[in-house]
Amino acid sequence: MTDTVLTPASDSPPRRVDRRLVIVVRADPVICGHSGEARNLAEAALDRGFDEVRIVTWPIDRLQAAGLPLKPLDRVLPYREGVVVERPDPVGDYKVPDGRWVAGLIGRLVELFTDGVPTVALSLYLSPHATAVADAVHVARRTGLPVRVTTVAEAVGSDVTNVVRACVEADRFGAAAHVLSAYLEHDVCLAVSEYTRELIVAEAQAVDAKHGTTFAQQCRERVRISYPAVDVARYLARDDAETDAVLAGRGLDRGGYVLYLSRLAAAKGVDDLIDGYAASSAPGTHRLVVAGNGPDAGRLRAHAAASPVADRILFLDDVSDDEKPHLMAGSAAYVLPSKPRPEFVETFGIALVEKMLSGGGPVITTDTGGIPEAVGDTATIVPVEDPAAIAAAIDEALALGPVEREQRADAARELALQFDRAVVLDKILEAVAEVAPATAP
Repeated sequence: MTDTVLTPASDSPPRRVDRRLVIVVRADPVICGHSGEARNLAEAALDRGFDEVRIVTWPIDRLQAAGLPLKPLDRVLPYREGVVVERPDPVGDYKVPDGRWVAGLIGRLVELFTDGVPTVALSLYLSPHATAVADAVHVARRTGLPVRVTTVAEAVGSDVTNVVRACVEADRFGAAAHVLSAYLEHDVCLAVSEYTRELIVAEAQAVDAKHGTTFAQQCRERVRISYPAVDVARYLARDDAETDAVLAGRGLDRGGYVLYLSRLAAAKGVDDLIDGYAASSAPGTHRLVVAGNGPDAGRLRAHAAASPVADRILFLDDVSDDEKPHLMAGSAAYVLPSKPRPEFVETFGIALVEKMLSGGGPVITTDTGGIPEAVGDTATIVPVEDPAAIAAAIDEALALGPVEREQRADAARELALQFDRAVVLDKILEAVAEVAPATAP
């Protein structure tokens, strides 16, 4: 018999809670595949016996002030009933901006961890999310109140390049040790790809080599692979008539455009795509649609405007979650020419999986980071920073006959099914059950 608590809603009688999932994440409105993963895991958890699911994140105005690329807030899909999003206020009135907000986050987690409910706490970013969870567990246990929490930390990759690698390069041992120690304090340590796992080990080795620590060995022994969770059913349930309506609303024809749909950032290689598209035969018959937003949007629009085929390039910065599968399905080819940068490496490629599930023309991408783990042998691989190769791949994709195009789409879809959110969540819960059966379903 598990412990329970009665949680009051605002205008309803107290509700019994037997099992809770808490997900600590950057933010759902951010254009980032791993924030979508939080949504997918939260909703899948409702189907796996969790009767309370909470996403704990940052207030919208703080995200806007940070300059993060946000989705249009009026186009973000609502959560399923049963998922609660919390954005804790800062603690105190002292002028330490980050500290105040992190204190609010940790304080709310302590409250959730000390009511005796068997809880799985999953953080989808190492700094400050995993460190906040680790700190909250320490505080919760020191209160003497009942704590039944199993913690899971998932490294998405950019948290390693942006934080741990930066600390290693700047010789900031203490900061690197803080992140790695907090990560390893969790009951279950995950990485979103084998590439990400090796990246973590490599950066830990750099710390060990200089300071005599043993982080790398611990990471090798404990870090498991957990590929990002995708809502497969939403893409498989796509309606062709609705796709035609969505495309018509955008002034597009099915199979009449080459698509890029992801964040607009330097590491995504959109400038190479623009140049490759211009060098291909595609502008004579197909438009290039660049869908997304991000820090590189202004530069990329200027780059496109200077292209000899500028009139054939369409930028869309207001694509909703509902539209995405339809734009992908209607494309003659989908191109994501990512390239490694000091600040970011594509550690998986969630957008690629979403495209593979949606159907449409073939995927063209690069052998960068964890991309090969996402696409297997179903995509056309081009070298990084090679517009000529992109041009050739686009021409090849547009020349495919309908039978071969369909065969390639079927193979890609079959491969992508392994990333279904229920499958991913079940594997995470299996790992939880190994270390703490009381909090697993």
